Amino acid sequence: MKVSGFSIVRNAIKYDYPIVEAIMSILPYCDEFIVAVGKSDDQTLSLIRSIPSDKIKILETIWDDSLREGGKVLALETDKALRACSADSDWCFYIQGDEVIHEQFGPAITEGMRRWKDHKEVEGLLFHYTHFYGSYDFVGDSRDWYAKEIRIIRNDSRIHSYKDAQGFRLDGRKLKVKPIEAFVYHYGWVKPPELQQAKQESFHRMWHDDNWMKEHIPKTATFDYSKIDSLERFQGTHPAVMKERIKKTNWEFSFDPSKKKFKSAKAKVLHFFYKKLGWKIGEYRNYRVI
Repeated sequence: MKVSGFSIVRNAIKYDYPIVEAIMSILPYCDEFIVAVGKSDDQTLSLIRSIPSDKIKILETIWDDSLREGGKVLALETDKALRACSADSDWCFYIQGDEVIHEQFGPAITEGMRRWKDHKEVEGLLFHYTHFYGSYDFVGDSRDWYAKEIRIIRNDSRIHSYKDAQGFRLDGRKLKVKPIEAFVYHYGWVKPPELQQAKQESFHRMWHDDNWMKEHIPKTATFDYSKIDSLERFQGTHPAVMKERIKKTNWEFSFDPSKKKFKSAKAKVLHFFYKKLGWKIGEYRNYRVI
């Protein structure tokens, strides 16, 4: 069984993306790793080159910043990395620059790829998600966070990154997938408040025009982490590759999990059903479980 890992990145240092940790976390499962490194305003290219592995293959790219609708540029860049994966790979393992896989899920990941490798009807493997917010001690537990996404796909030229690169499609339809008991730890909402604010401003420019930005993104030096509806304390352990990054945490964030800040009575009721039954009423699924 041959596996290609792939990812995209730009301005990782400027916006404090844990891209090195992301890549290192899935390297053990990959025979090669393709990184599409966009032309950056910092030393991101040197950072990727510094990763001590001969599995890594760098693809230097230039992002089209004129594509300011729906995050399309992210899908285009992701496809560049995907298309550079070796033709003889069975699976392609995708990781975003703020996602990390805990080593405890290694057996489930390997077993899933081996189990379904020769079942061509299985086009991808579905991961659970844990979303950290504010600090490494809290996770989002409201129904607004996406619960699952595809991160391993069959190496098929008909499969493409979809919309803002959150998921994938095959000839325009949802992929047929099997779930595995593995989690992606999403750290995109954990970084110093000033860098989080800068990231939000940069990030939203890939979706919206200048008028929208003026109306919806406040001009402030730091991000306000307090504007969140519901969190709970994280009870597990972090991936080993995150140890040094977590040690360097230099900001404080506190939250009382017993106090909820739902915007409406409807949101409160939906949250109740979600927590009690594990059921997201009206949930959008970016895949088809078979």
